[in-house]
Amino acid sequence: MTSEATPDTHSRRTLLRRALIAAGGITAATVPAVFTAGAAEAAAVVDMELVLVAAMVDPPKSGTGTTLTAGPHVKVVEQALDAKNFLAAGSVDGHYGTTTVTAYANYQKSLGYTGLDANGIPGPTSLTKLGTDTGLYTVTRPINVGSSTDTYGGKRVNTRTKNMLAAADGKLSWSITLTQGSYTTGNPSSAGTHDGGGVVDIAVSSMTTTQRWQTVKALRDVGFAAWLRTPEQGFTYHIHANAVGDTDMAGVAQAQVHDYFYGKNGLASHAADNTPDAYKGAFTWWEKYKRG
Repeated sequence: MTSEATPDTHSRRTLLRRALIAAGGITAATVPAVFTAGAAEAAAVVDMELVLVAAMVDPPKSGTGTTLTAGPHVKVVEQALDAKNFLAAGSVDGHYGTTTVTAYANYQKSLGYTGLDANGIPGPTSLTKLGTDTGLYTVTRPINVGSSTDTYGGKRVNTRTKNMLAAADGKLSWSITLTQGSYTTGNPSSAGTHDGGGVVDIAVSSMTTTQRWQTVKALRDVGFAAWLRTPEQGFTYHIHANAVGDTDMAGVAQAQVHDYFYGKNGLASHAADNTPDAYKGAFTWWEKYKRG
């Protein structure tokens, strides 16, 4: 049984801190840190975009380092999971590792979610509810993937992926054609990467070599982790692309985002990215791209 029906520890700390100050002669600066923590957390604003990036980049890491500027945002979410008894206090460190993934998945299951909705990656509804129920934070920059039954060129994708593909398509004078969409299972050559959302394969047989790399660059510009797969890697030529920050993404595909962040190929070899420097681009995601 979780602590859903009982006041959480951080809320009690906040109330006690306020009572101490109200009693007179005590300032916020003199109240012990054990009490001030709750008040600071209650005023926190969690950037969902950064939390999702960390949730994909952090788990395969060696150690407990944080990603970009996500650490403080992840830490507040972890404090909320601690308050709900899903995460031990010793794991509240700003690193969205496997322990935090498991804790968040268990929290999602406690809300009745199953399958991809309980994959340990925060969705906008569960993340907002966790902050509201604990009183520790509000959410800014929410990510919503939209319908999971949308299509692009006849292949199933979610709405966010569809919009990203359309934006990348608009950068090119040729068309992006999918050979495999998202939410498809049973394809052994995909190793489960397409089981969830945000992942697509793109045909390149009609493109020149330069056009293939330009397509990779266009996809990366709008927020995909994208690579040209080659016969040397054991594939027929195609582009594999993962929408960074997709909340429906399967775990094995999330690990490919980690590889992409660190300049690797997203394959079992974890070799260096084979993309020429001129076509690599900067790490980004859809919502950040739209803000310019």
